[in-house]
Amino acid sequence: MATRLPPLNPLRAFEAAARHGSLTKAAVELNVTHGAVSHQIRALEASLDVKLFERAGQRLKLTGHGAELLPAVASAFEEIATATARMTRPTTSGSLSVTCVPALLSLWLIPRIGGFIAQYPEIRLTLDASNDPGNVHSPDVDVAILYGDGNWTDSWVKLWTSLDLFPVVSPTLINNRPIRTIRDMSDHVMVHADDGREWHTWLAAADALDLKRGPQLHMSDARLATEAAVHGLGIALGDTLTAASLLAKGQLVAPFNLAVPAVDAFYVACRKDLRAAPIVNVFIDWLFAALEEDDARAEPQSSARRALRRATGKPVETRRISRRAAKLRSIRK
Repeated sequence: MATRLPPLNPLRAFEAAARHGSLTKAAVELNVTHGAVSHQIRALEASLDVKLFERAGQRLKLTGHGAELLPAVASAFEEIATATARMTRPTTSGSLSVTCVPALLSLWLIPRIGGFIAQYPEIRLTLDASNDPGNVHSPDVDVAILYGDGNWTDSWVKLWTSLDLFPVVSPTLINNRPIRTIRDMSDHVMVHADDGREWHTWLAAADALDLKRGPQLHMSDARLATEAAVHGLGIALGDTLTAASLLAKGQLVAPFNLAVPAVDAFYVACRKDLRAAPIVNVFIDWLFAALEEDDARAEPQSSARRALRRATGKPVETRRISRRAAKLRSIRK
């Protein structure tokens, strides 16, 4: 004899109300009235003969019975969503929304995305500049390319590539005010894309933590910091991926023969229920293939321009560097 299950609509109302902690927000999500949600929850409580919520001011608080029921209900709805995604997105056509770190989007992804569009012309692609891990769980985002530590729970995450960091400056600025040694940096504006941690790491590797600091310029992200360097506003920290094209074009130069590994890295992430969707799968596969293609093109020059090595403390010739400093590290599933 089949086990009798509670009706679906009351379970949906319960899950939404528990997640939001509000009947009103649950009603908006489900596109029904506040009274309808309240009625569905009362019906579920009557069916189970237990109390699922208590009011705590304006918010709802789960009872012990409600807390016991919620994980099973939420998991069941997630599995239904996963199966639905596989059925509703069976081919490589439709809409695909991707968020990407601003600097990576502008300087690496957009110059290459034409290849993906040509390969999958039936995919309607939307790109948005953002490094917000919360995007991974947004219903409006399919894939997120993030810069961070990769420790984002309840999502599928895979390491895309690690980075090395090194100072970059415009040729015009360095010609007007030469940078022959690290101490010459005191005469220049130091451009930050974070709270100062990355510059501290580089200066520590250069044995220059005691460097007399000149003016400091803080930007909200690496793209703006890189643009500030291009326009001659100061010295920024570039990386072996996003600064490569600017170095190759001569818009930036690297005044020192020193690069340090970045603490964070680039990761690809998405909701677990979307990972099996073909339209998501083909984009992620293309993203890794495009990076490998970059490596293959850079390989003939890699022995001569492998990476910026640790500083000797001596002045070094200003030079361009290779696109990436190292091969991909092991992949994190």
